[in-house]
Amino acid sequence: MSKRKKQVCVIGLGHFGWELAVALADTCEVLAIDRSPDLVSEISERVHRALALDIHDEAALSSVIPEDIDEAVVSMGESLESSILSTLYLKRLGVPVIRVKALTDDHAIVLRQVGATEVIFPERDTARRVAAQIINPNMLDFVPLGGDYQVMEVVLPDALYGKTLGQLNLRARYDVLVIAVRRPGTEGLDFLPGPDFTIEKADILIMIGKGRDLIKLQESG
Repeated sequence: MSKRKKQVCVIGLGHFGWELAVALADTCEVLAIDRSPDLVSEISERVHRALALDIHDEAALSSVIPEDIDEAVVSMGESLESSILSTLYLKRLGVPVIRVKALTDDHAIVLRQVGATEVIFPERDTARRVAAQIINPNMLDFVPLGGDYQVMEVVLPDALYGKTLGQLNLRARYDVLVIAVRRPGTEGLDFLPGPDFTIEKADILIMIGKGRDLIKLQESG
């Protein structure tokens, strides 16, 4: 029995919405919605379903959103009113997860008040990722968490290779934790490696900690 694909609705086919819808279509059933028939026509062969729709019409939106939809993403470009209304309507429809692109901090506040599960700042988030990689190129990728904590892929300085995690004692020295290790040439990850795990050159450590502590670790070599 095949596993049910996640059903995701993407509203707004600007640059962000378009790329998101196409990327999701590889593994999800994507319903793409935009008021532009031309954009809908262009993307129609790349997603499960595409519709031209005026999202200001709550009844029309209600008629096309599946009852078992898993998530919705609202990316309405420069239209604050449209994104707010879409979020409100999706919340009324009972969509369990609603992610919305925001333009300003005030816009984000309103979106959360009307039902957004998560507010997205694509340009801001991308800028922060690039900045982190410029500041320290060994930080390959990161996921921001609350309280300045981050989950980050880290390549350790050369001076730290050949030692066990117990010898490195990263928790005591830098207040960071290694939650997994990706070793080039092998499949999968070594999750929760023990103190006897030896770090080899080119190993990528998936770590959790505060950004400043992870940077301090990087600079230790």
